[in-house]
Amino acid sequence: MLRLSRLTDYAVVVLVRLNAVQGVATSPVIAASVGIPEPTVAKVLKALAGQGLVTSIRGAHGGYRLGRPLNEIAISEVIVAVDGPIALTSCVDGAVGCDSLALCPMAGRWDPVNDAVRNALANTSLADMAAAVRRAPRPPVTASFNEVA
Repeated sequence: MLRLSRLTDYAVVVLVRLNAVQGVATSPVIAASVGIPEPTVAKVLKALAGQGLVTSIRGAHGGYRLGRPLNEIAISEVIVAVDGPIALTSCVDGAVGCDSLALCPMAGRWDPVNDAVRNALANTSLADMAAAVRRAPRPPVTASFNEVA
């Protein structure tokens, strides 16, 4: 099964939640509102900040805010920020890791599949993901941003 890491999944949740704030939020506030442990949220935010997907604001009223609107952030950017380059197999794009590359009859054959996956992820924005969430039934929220300040 092809599966994204849990941290990438959390990163998408955190970014969509930050969009709902429409301002600055701290990692403890975000963690409480999405039900993810605060150290994990802090780790995700650090990775996202490293790629410019969120901006860190220092000071008494500091925290994090989106670096760009959700419609300008592709899912592929989130994956790369958290997990690194997108590749279905270790031999795609000349990556090192396969001892049989010189003899493999499949060498280079995964490239079109990998390109299709990358393009699908690059053409799906976080706004697309958030719109899908709004259409689906939601469980009740257990903590709001005002309750956790």
